[in-house]
Amino acid sequence: MTASPIPASELLVGASRTMRFEGRQHDSGVSFFYVDNDPGMGPGLHRHPYTETWLVIEGEATIRMGDDTVVAHAGDTAVVAADTWHGFTNTGQGRLRIMCIHASPVMIQENLDQA
Repeated sequence: MTASPIPASELLVGASRTMRFEGRQHDSGVSFFYVDNDPGMGPGLHRHPYTETWLVIEGEATIRMGDDTVVAHAGDTAVVAADTWHGFTNTGQGRLRIMCIHASPVMIQENLDQA
């Protein structure tokens, strides 16, 4: 188990402002993405064999979950069922900061464009 905080710089994905935490490496049963992106940005449709829970921290996200689309704002939480195609886009005027919690110690993802 980690005895001290994990520096954000160790979790950054490339040159982006997004962080990726994979739980198994830190004796945790969950993983997450902390997404910080600009208007119009977001992941394409994908799915996981476990649930994913989002907490919008700042901004507005339009989230597609299967045949449903919802708009979530700061403070809102949304949950997508396992094996459901989903994705989100920053549809606000400013930054979107959203925590994407994966109910798994490892991230397993299938992208629709690769299915």
